[in-house]
Order: sequence, then C-alpha cells, then structure tokens
Amino acid sequence: MSGPFDLPLPVLTDAYKLTHYSLYPEASELSAYAEFRASFNKDEDDHRIVFHGIRYIIENYVSKRWTTDDLDKLRLFASTFNVGNTPYPFPLDLFEKFIAENDGYFPVKIEALPEGSVVYPHVPVLQIVAKDEYSSLVTFLETVLTMVWYPSTVATLSRKAKTIIKKYFDETVDPENFFLLNSRLHDFGFRGCTSLEQAIIGGTSHLLNFEGTDTLAAAYYAQFHLNNGKPVATSIPATEHSVMTSYPTEYEAIAKSLEVYGSGMVSIVMDSYDYANALFNILPSLAKIKTDKGGILVIRPDSGDQVDTVMMGLDATASIFGTTTNSKGYKVVNGCSIIQGDGVSLDSLYKILTSVKKAGYSIENIAFGMGGGLIQKVNRDTMSFATKLSMIVYKDGTKK
Repeated sequence: MSGPFDLPLPVLTDAYKLTHYSLYPEASELSAYAEFRASFNKDEDDHRIVFHGIRYIIENYVSKRWTTDDLDKLRLFASTFNVGNTPYPFPLDLFEKFIAENDGYFPVKIEALPEGSVVYPHVPVLQIVAKDEYSSLVTFLETVLTMVWYPSTVATLSRKAKTIIKKYFDETVDPENFFLLNSRLHDFGFRGCTSLEQAIIGGTSHLLNFEGTDTLAAAYYAQFHLNNGKPVATSIPATEHSVMTSYPTEYEAIAKSLEVYGSGMVSIVMDSYDYANALFNILPSLAKIKTDKGGILVIRPDSGDQVDTVMMGLDATASIFGTTTNSKGYKVVNGCSIIQGDGVSLDSLYKILTSVKKAGYSIENIAFGMGGGLIQKVNRDTMSFATKLSMIVYKDGTKK
C-alpha cells in the first residue's frame, strides 16, 4: 500500500533509521517512549500540555499494510542512495518476514494516552515496544510518530488562549452569556499553511477548544471523520478587502453587506481606505439600515495598533448603537461587536483584553482571529518533543 504522494511506506522515516537494525545489540525486547520536555515556550506559570493528534498519525501512516511492491520500490531507490550512488543498507529480510507473517503490518506495539489528555512536561505520552527478531525496529516509526508534536502544540496554544480569554469572561460577562466563550477565537490560518494536510491537522487541533474557524477543510474533517457527522465548527458571512474596494464607495459596500446578511451575523472589514472615517462618518449614516435588519454587525479592523483599533471600534459602535450595562457593571454594545484578526498572539490577547476591561466594556464585545500565529508559528522545540529508548532486555534476560 502506498503512502502519501504515492511513496512506498518504508521511506516514511529518516534515512539513518534504515541502518539501525544492524547497530542495536541483540535483544528479546526493546522499548522507547516519547515526551514533551518543556512547557509551551517554556512558560514558567502554566506547564499544562494538550496531547492530541496521535490518531491521525496511526490511521494514516502506521496502520497501513506494507506490500512486496513497497519493498521493490525501496530496493530500487536504495540501490543508489549511499554515498557515491552505491547501495544503502536496510533490513530486507526483516521487512519481507513481517509482510509474509504479519499481513504487512509493522511489528511493534504502540500505546498512547487518550486524545486530548492534559499532561505535564516529562510525562510519557506514548510507548513503542518491539520484541524478538523485530526488536531492532523499535524506533523505525519514530519519525512519523514524532509529528504528533504539531497538533499537540497547536491544541496547547489554542487552549492557553482560551484560558486567557476565560479569565476576563469570568470577570466581565454575565453567566448566561458564557456560551459565547467557545466562539471567541477564530481560526484564520488556512491560507498561511504549507499544505492542505497541515490545515486539517492544525485546524482540527484548534477545534478541541473553540468552535470558530474559517478553515473549511478542518471543519469538515472534524465533523465527518472524527465526530460521526455531528457539527463541530461554525463561521459567519464576512467581507474581505477585495469585496469592499470593488464598489465605487465604501458606503455602498457596507450597505450591500447589511442588505444581504444584516438580519443575521455579518463581519465587515473596515480599514480598506480609512478606518476612522468608516467608523465615525460612514457607519453612522447606515445605522438605521443596520438596526432595521436586527442582526449583529461585527466590525473587523485589519491594520494599525491592535489595542488602538479595537478601542476605537468599541467607542464608535457604542456611540452609534448605544450600550446596556450587565450585572457585573460592564458595557455591552447593542447588536455590534469587534473581531481583531491581525497579528494576534498570546501577548496581544492580554493587552487587548486588559484595555477593553479597563475601559468598562464586557469582553463579550470582542472576538479574535488567529492565522499564522495559531497554526504556523510553532515548531518541535516549542515544547521540546523527543523520543528515546527507555528499556532493553538482552538475549540473556538481563535488563537495562
């Protein structure tokens, strides 16, 4: 059975893994484990890590049947892969043996913590065990199994964002509106991904914590491949700069958006020309149209200082549409909110939320979008993921 890009399954590993069969000592059993060795970006206050994504790896790369065709392709490739285009060593006999005797399934046992488990650094999240003649293959699958670092890191980042937002929700939002928390961070990262697969893996990791996403591929995958067809994610109609600048005037673009989608929720980007002018001059002239439609308008700034543009949006919409004061004494803008989706990070979340609260607004007035900051600006060192050999039983029965 071929892997992705019609690759033979044996090449889904680091090259040197092919040579380790002859380097390990003879043993009746070998075990390896994997762990995260640091908190997210070495956070000294919150060490929690969300372990997620092992199912995807097992289903798509590990629980696949190797075939003699895979070996034929590997043999051809390896014949010139060593230095000087000479043959590169690999355990042909072992591969042929488990294809014949194990129906092509790789001969190791993998145990892992349940998806979504919350762990701390140095807690083993998975274990690999290989026995008898296959003991020397114990770390062959390390390469693909290590890739669990990515969905786990995104899930952890998304969860940290939720923890931050929840703190301000608890302080400024009435309990009956706490359900809004799950829509406060929206995945804007699809176009910034290096591949569709990354968008699916990273996007579904975010959906462990929030329901908001514009990464349709991840939303579909989560609903129909992971959740038995039950909805997982949501989004709302929204404009982009190309829509706004296609009209002769910004007034017409906003009016059209309200006419078509104003009875529900609609997000309108407001900085195509002049953000302040759109807020303080154009939007007031459209207030009646918006109010008559009865829906919720979401203002989206997309440039400038994040705190300044959010506060300008809140103050402008508060003056146009008015506010009500909730039971905790914070202002809620009537039928309007802001989504900040440009350059958001965990640090800027703190700054924006602190400023919104200080100005007397409830945090339910603000939502966030993260793109590259959510599913791109992470790497294996963000939480220092590693896999190492942990135990060996030698042929004479001694253990190390």
